[in-house]
Parts: sequence; structure tokens; C-alpha cells
Amino acid sequence: MISVIIRSRNEERWIRECLRRIQAQSIQDVEVILVDNGSQDRTVARAEETWPGIQVIQIEDYTPGKAINAGIRAAQGVYIAILSAHCLPVGDDWLATLKAALEDDKVAGVYGRQIPTSYSSALDKRDLLVTFGLDRRVQQKDIFFHNANSMLRRATWEQDRKSTRLNSSHLVISYAVFC
Repeated sequence: MISVIIRSRNEERWIRECLRRIQAQSIQDVEVILVDNGSQDRTVARAEETWPGIQVIQIEDYTPGKAINAGIRAAQGVYIAILSAHCLPVGDDWLATLKAALEDDKVAGVYGRQIPTSYSSALDKRDLLVTFGLDRRVQQKDIFFHNANSMLRRATWEQDRKSTRLNSSHLVISYAVFC
């Protein structure tokens, strides 16, 4: 099973489409956990309408790590996908592509780039292109890991919780998995 952890705060505009795209994935053995940081809009209500039975965790004093860790602690999956509510997976193979990269035991985690929307500012478009580029990357000993569109094994998270650093034999790979 794959647990999809979605981080949100006032994402009413995006949450329905985000969940619909997860529902359309070729991999259907998924659970979805929404970690919400006190949304003042209808984010949670829309999520519950779109995905009946979605598990919702409310947190305060948001940090990305705190939200992700709260979601993973509640998750049942062997694989953990992490997604920001405003990141919309492109294609029905988003989860399958991320998971395929983790078939290699040397891979600690995988992330995908973000594609700007048609109405993204020129500055955002430039920043996303500079950050992610267009080519696949293999990273070793690099601190960058994009947690708005990523996947890791639960075992890797548990190992990392017990140590201050992942074993140097682990790799982090960037694939052309879009959101």
C-alpha cells in the first residue's frame, strides 16, 4: 500500500482536483492522509466530500517536517508519497513512476519537479526551471529533497528517525514526475 500524505493550509482551490488526480492513478491501493495547518477556508470539507473517509490530522505551528512526520506516523503504507495540496499530479502513472524508482535498494527517496501553471508568474516559472531543470538527476550527499512531490519507503523514514543521517550508500533521484 502507498500512503499519500497531503499537506494543506487554505488550499480550497486545489484540494478537490488534487484528490481526483490521486483517485485516477493506475495504482489504487492507497490511503490518503490530509495534514491540515488550521485552514480557515473549506479545504477540509472539500477533501472529505471528494474522498469519503479521508483521514484528517490537524496541526498547529506548521513546519513542513512536522506536517510530514505527523502524516507518516498515522500512515499504514510501505511507501509514503508526500504531496502539497496545490501540486497536481500529471498523468495516471505519477505514483507508479515514483514507486518504480524505489525498486532499487540504493535509492532512499525520489522526487519530481513542479511544472508552473499557465498563470504562474514569470519569476515562479524561472525559479521552477532553475530548481528542477528538464533532466533526470542522481544525487549523492546533496541536502536538497523536494518534499512537495516525493516518495520514500517507510523503512527509510524509520531508519532516519533513529540516526542523524542516512547511510552514505543511499541515493536520492529526481525523475521527470510532474506535479
